[in-house]
Amino acid sequence: MPNFIDRRLNPKDKSLGNRRRFLKRAREELKRTIKEQIKAGKIADVDAEHRVPMPERGVGEPSFQPSPSTGERQYILPGNHEFTPGDRIPKPSARGGASGAGAGTGESEDDFQFVLSRDEVLDLFFEDLELPDMVKLNLKESVAFKPRRAGFATSGSPTNINVGRTMRNSYGRRIALRRPSRADVATIADEIARLEAESNASSAHQKRIEALRQELDKLERRRRRIAYVDPVDIRFNRFEPQPLPNASAVMFCLMDVSASMGEREKDLAKRFFVLLHLFLKRRYKRIDIVFIRHTDEAGEVDENTFFYSKQSGGTVVSTAIEEMLRIIEERYPAREWNIYAAQASDGENSAGDSDLCVSLLHRQVMRLCQYYAYVEIIDERETEIFGTTDNGTSLWRAYRTVDSEWSNFQMTRIARPSDIYPVFRKLFARQPTMQLRTERR
Repeated sequence: MPNFIDRRLNPKDKSLGNRRRFLKRAREELKRTIKEQIKAGKIADVDAEHRVPMPERGVGEPSFQPSPSTGERQYILPGNHEFTPGDRIPKPSARGGASGAGAGTGESEDDFQFVLSRDEVLDLFFEDLELPDMVKLNLKESVAFKPRRAGFATSGSPTNINVGRTMRNSYGRRIALRRPSRADVATIADEIARLEAESNASSAHQKRIEALRQELDKLERRRRRIAYVDPVDIRFNRFEPQPLPNASAVMFCLMDVSASMGEREKDLAKRFFVLLHLFLKRRYKRIDIVFIRHTDEAGEVDENTFFYSKQSGGTVVSTAIEEMLRIIEERYPAREWNIYAAQASDGENSAGDSDLCVSLLHRQVMRLCQYYAYVEIIDERETEIFGTTDNGTSLWRAYRTVDSEWSNFQMTRIARPSDIYPVFRKLFARQPTMQLRTERR
């Protein structure tokens, strides 16, 4: 088993190992503090700059130093007007200064503070969240690329050699270096053969033949030195990655704004969707978000209307699902888009409509969706009554049949603002492995 020794020099009075542990500890503290701030405040505050305090105890690197409260040591106190030899001086405290007049005998430090930008806050807040069950193509933060011709290069794979450009370079180099051509060599060789065939034994004739032979040898040696194709001539086709739109994805946000949804329920639903909206915008640059509000009628609205409109009315949940199916058919064919949906409601529904919702989910929606999350807004007292049983509203009981049959359907409940983030993490926590879903009923 090989042993690896890190011979990098540590900075003066520093330890790289301690520094790494400090950075890890500081990051965990930042994440914890940000989540506590968002949990206690408004969800929309996540989309802003944050000032995060770091306890003083967590910012120092570990080091060995004498304990101020134990052991014996000698001091030289210049300008002493208070003590005489043999007096006992109290040991300084480890923290805090002395009360009363004077400079004190200890020191204290304020908490260290990080000022995080909006982007840094969102990165920490959404760091371990991911849309589950990515299929067709992975919709990741990285962009898909395809190779695009971008000129020539002097190195590359043999399969990418550009023969035309290589031979062009070779021809230009041979002309510049005056490489003898095959025709030049053949001309001199033919002249030598012609002269040798003549029956002329004069010295001038023999000198002429000898000069031609030397010229022929010179040309052949020059041809050997100057290669026909030199490595400097070779050119390869160069390709650079061209970003392409990755697998398309759309998220449908369905919210009940009927009269049965009180201000508390609407506020919790809005908080959930605000968090979901920020998450999608931050993590996935290429994703469409469709907002659908419903009472006894449903309609697609813009972001501002979805979160802040005062519309109210009766309750027919199936209208929102039908509106979603209509939009999918018109704009988002399932063979080209990853389709996700999140629905928030208080569970109240018109008589018989819950069965229609289940039928739509079974027959159409769940075949099209990669993931469908249902969040039910309930009264705080109901958490103790219902818990995780099948009791509750008619819509909750009806959706339990969908939950039991489709692995890409999840449902949960929210009773108070502090539940939103844990529920959000439960629904969208990053999966250890992403596997393609083959179940298509």
